Amino acid sequence: MQWINIIADALLARRPKGEILIESGSSPSGTYHLGHIRELMTADAVRLELERRGRQVQHIHYVDDLDGLRKVPYNVHEDYRQYLGVSICDIPAPDGSHRSYAEYFLSDLVNACQSLDIDVNFVRSHEKYRAGFMVPAIERSLAHIPDVKQALEAISGHNLEADWAPIQVKENNRLQDRPFESIDTSAKTLTYRGEQGVLQTVDYSKGEVKLNWRLDWPGRWWLLGVDCEPSGRDHMTKGGSYDTGVEIMRRVYQAEPPYPIAYDFINMAGDTKKMSASRGTGLSLTEAINILPPEVLRYFIFRSPPQKRLYFDPVQDVIKLMDEFAALTAKVNRNDGEEQLLYLATKGIDRKTVSQVPFSLLVAAYQAALKDQSRAISVIERSEYRDIATSQADIIRTELGYIEEWLNSQAPDAIKFELSKDVIGQTFSQSQTKFLSDLANKVSQAPENADGAWFHQAIYELKDETELSPKEMFQTLYQILIGKDSGPRAGWFLCMLPRDWLIKRLRLEG
Repeated sequence: MQWINIIADALLARRPKGEILIESGSSPSGTYHLGHIRELMTADAVRLELERRGRQVQHIHYVDDLDGLRKVPYNVHEDYRQYLGVSICDIPAPDGSHRSYAEYFLSDLVNACQSLDIDVNFVRSHEKYRAGFMVPAIERSLAHIPDVKQALEAISGHNLEADWAPIQVKENNRLQDRPFESIDTSAKTLTYRGEQGVLQTVDYSKGEVKLNWRLDWPGRWWLLGVDCEPSGRDHMTKGGSYDTGVEIMRRVYQAEPPYPIAYDFINMAGDTKKMSASRGTGLSLTEAINILPPEVLRYFIFRSPPQKRLYFDPVQDVIKLMDEFAALTAKVNRNDGEEQLLYLATKGIDRKTVSQVPFSLLVAAYQAALKDQSRAISVIERSEYRDIATSQADIIRTELGYIEEWLNSQAPDAIKFELSKDVIGQTFSQSQTKFLSDLANKVSQAPENADGAWFHQAIYELKDETELSPKEMFQTLYQILIGKDSGPRAGWFLCMLPRDWLIKRLRLEG
């Protein structure tokens, strides 16, 4: 966890007294995906560490909802092309509700932050502009156009047009780039040249004028007093928006820029491109929080430094992360880094959602119990985890809720199963029938507390008494139980099933 200590040390040195303000930001132009949450969670980790060291910290998330709609996302009707260029705070929600387009999509992020216990205040761009908050930044930018142009050209390496201006003007309900003519700071109006070259006057204190992105970002740094901001590596590349923001902060606002935290993307496993909200690639944020408990998702992101690219597999990584996190919580002699990681992953989360029962066993038990939580706990109580099933029953119930979502949305068919209702229509050879009958006899004599190891041994003891190969033995067993050629670990699985039902099934009686 050295990465969080380096950041915290640097921020404390920069601001030894007073409240520290951390900003994150996004534009709610489409569905939020898993990659979006890394920025907010990185900011939250910094907040937690600074508060642990006794400092007051605030995390705000700046919502760029005054931005114009640039493209229609994959899950929004093509009719919304009529709103291209319109501020997303002024577009109706796709679900026909009274919310705006921006609030419709932002609600997923707000809900995710509540679920993940991210302490953050959401600040809407349109409210700031329409309340006049951004007026000083607009005036300062327009008063220093030569400095702004010089900064942008020097950092980006691109020459700007002679009539370039650092603003966009709302014209015909759309934000447009227009040549700037003059400003009256007393009346809070500015004059610009419209589409037909006609001079137009507009009130810039009411949200009718917006700073261009590369000016808007440092403008709010300055006005809000931002001390730190995580940003995606695309913004942090040489000559990118952060570099130009730094130059503008120093030339135009005579202030120091926030401490930067560059973070890399979260890609789907095997994908070289980052997730895209507009194209619908990757895993949506809502899907992610439905299949991963909050502390496990926080563990997944916090265990690696922000600059490391993360990859997520909604099948294998869910299994791996759940068991890894359970192992970390059960570990007795954790080192300082592990303690810090566990603190950041669980701070503020009152309800535990990860038990000490292996994830694969929970999945098998839940399905063997026909997805009945109480029956699933009873099933686990017949395994070697009987004591945990009793002491952590409430945690298991919560965990099974995530497993239900995972089975419904992400789990592969190879993992999913249900007990066959009967053996009607199934045919078995004489060798298969004998193997099943012999196993039934063994099970009928099993100790009441027989665990998975006992059942596993019982199966293997029959390998010299049958004409079936080990592979055929297990295939026969799975076919009679779940109608498939493979399934969960056989010993575990058999010990979880009701004994009387299992014996009857092995004897082909029902």
